[in-house]
Amino acid sequence: MNGKFLDAVQRKALVYDIERGKATGILPEPWQTDTCLGDWHYQREIFNRHQYKTAATVIPMLADIVSKNGNLMLSVPVRGDGSIDADEVKIVGEIGAWLKINGSAIYGTRPWQVYGEGPAMNIFEKGHFDGQQDTSKIPFTPADMRFTQTKNGDTLYVIILALPTKGQVTIKSLAEKSPYWPGRISRVTLVGSRFSLRFNRDHEGLQVQLPEKIPGDIAFAIAIAR
Repeated sequence: MNGKFLDAVQRKALVYDIERGKATGILPEPWQTDTCLGDWHYQREIFNRHQYKTAATVIPMLADIVSKNGNLMLSVPVRGDGSIDADEVKIVGEIGAWLKINGSAIYGTRPWQVYGEGPAMNIFEKGHFDGQQDTSKIPFTPADMRFTQTKNGDTLYVIILALPTKGQVTIKSLAEKSPYWPGRISRVTLVGSRFSLRFNRDHEGLQVQLPEKIPGDIAFAIAIAR
């Protein structure tokens, strides 16, 4: 069972549901977003005008939700004969292709000590029902990141929400003497790749050197091991 506008006690018995929105921070109990690529029921005009949420919109939304202990239920509206249109096929295929590479940063993960960093965290776009809007109208930058971790906490995943142009990213939350990661970092890899990445850690953050080619063109994940 799920419900909207639940208080802290109610959320221990029901799944807190934020329709067309997302939490503003990490919640102690699992919760969910239910939203749709277009309208809840099939609208031909949305297809004709190509107005669906794109994969480039859905994937950062998914990363943000999972980093806050949430789950995403994404509706793909079907036509009267039960089929989906060409735009929806393309969008779902692109989301699937991204998850095939970066899925380990999403599936079976848990929230970290903070859900992310970057300028987008300072922007609040109120949702229709509660929390924030499901998707952001403000473009993400390579400084916008979301964090997840494995169940045992051995691996931290950093999902970069926009592709950098300088071949490097700086993760400020992992700076030297960071309260979130006081120990050493032994290895940094690009998720979906077996090769280690060069990195340097100082008081400003963890600087990670990226390969010339990053798979995909939406977002990507880095795995950091103790």
